[in-house]
Amino acid sequence: MVHIQPITAEETYPLRHSVLWPDKPFDYVKVENDAEGYHFGAFREGELVAVISLFVNGTESRFRKFAARPDCQRQGIGTRLLNHVMDEARRLGAQTIWCDARLESADFYRRFGMEAVSEIFYKGPIPYAKFSRTL
Repeated sequence: MVHIQPITAEETYPLRHSVLWPDKPFDYVKVENDAEGYHFGAFREGELVAVISLFVNGTESRFRKFAARPDCQRQGIGTRLLNHVMDEARRLGAQTIWCDARLESADFYRRFGMEAVSEIFYKGPIPYAKFSRTL
């Protein structure tokens, strides 16, 4: 059973670091406007297994630093977490949602109706594109 609940930005950092950027310094995973975001965690048996951060600016929303423990991927946990964040963005008045997606995850985002709306760009050696959809 998975439970999703709000968490603090600080609670997201260890998972952000270990999953997304383990080769970078710990502070690399902090976002300058984390204090303005909404942060959510997916818990299984009381343990934090996935995190995501939502930022809403008027009718536009963005999610960032979406990370699930590798042993918890491909089990529907990320799907539940992203659906929760999309619902929350709508509740907060957003009409669109976007993210910078690693290309290796593009098919996952397409399942949510998101499409690439930018050229490919790189963060270090990792290829990304901006993915977006209306809510």
